[in-house]
Amino acid sequence: MTDESLVRACQTGDREAFSALYDRYIKKIYTYVYYKTHHKETAEDLTAKTFIKALEHIDSCDPDQRFGAWLYRIARNTVIDHYRTARPALEIDDAWDIPDTSDIARDADARQRLAAVRAEVQALPSVQRDILMLRLWEGLSYQEIAQIVQKSEGHCKVIFSRAIRQLRAANALAAFLIILYATHSI
Repeated sequence: MTDESLVRACQTGDREAFSALYDRYIKKIYTYVYYKTHHKETAEDLTAKTFIKALEHIDSCDPDQRFGAWLYRIARNTVIDHYRTARPALEIDDAWDIPDTSDIARDADARQRLAAVRAEVQALPSVQRDILMLRLWEGLSYQEIAQIVQKSEGHCKVIFSRAIRQLRAANALAAFLIILYATHSI
């Protein structure tokens, strides 16, 4: 069944249809939330909240629009709300620390490079980071991203292009892509 038909079924009270949507999107939404929080338990809690909100508000979902984009928007807003209300228990920068291995010189160099990349990515506005992640990591179309971040498709393309250009200028793009690939394939 398509997302559209499942959403319509949910809106008529079919909870099994929502279960099918949940199964289809749980891993994607968890991965997205984990990327934003870098904390397993927090990501699990926020993912659960996302699906609870989606179930509570399924009647407001337009079945002719992409359900995935609607769900990502709920997840994004849930993460934003979490950071607005929660006191961080640890520095988010600690989530990117590289574990110790036997080659101290290589580790020190890698930590320096990672710190430089982290600084460049953190310097990007939040919406640029979101668009980069949704496009490069999740592989979403600009149309889907536009629905999630509530901007026009053309604006999302411009924002993405500027973010890529900024990371290239700082020689951080290749390292950023490697980090995304490494963390996504775990």
